[in-house]
Amino acid sequence: MKLILRGHHLLCLKGFQGYGYDENFALNMADVNSKRKLKKTTVLLTNTPDDICRKCPNLKDGLCQNSKTNEIITNMDNEVLKKLDSSKEFNSVELFEKVDGIFNTEESVSEICCNCIWHDKCLFYQNLSDNR
Repeated sequence: MKLILRGHHLLCLKGFQGYGYDENFALNMADVNSKRKLKKTTVLLTNTPDDICRKCPNLKDGLCQNSKTNEIITNMDNEVLKKLDSSKEFNSVELFEKVDGIFNTEESVSEICCNCIWHDKCLFYQNLSDNR
């Protein structure tokens, strides 16, 4: 199985607990989150709409809400992708282990998570905050 994931969604998946923009989005996110934990799953990285975005109610004509918001989201992706080889197809389990090693402090995600609306619900970010 192959997933296509935006850079910043690697972090979102680590903190996901069932919330989303709507029920379809949350169900899709849960499905992708389950698939990414399988040893046979591979991941291609991108800074464009991915397998999670396809069920997002904010995706309009290939953009996240509008061009300004889309630029912010793309910049979040690029901050993650700077630390990973986006030309490579990764084994999902190995990729998320790598993500754990790279993004393990608040400082390491400051440019990515700083304006996220999900701070209060994200276990990934909360765990980083608790480890200060």
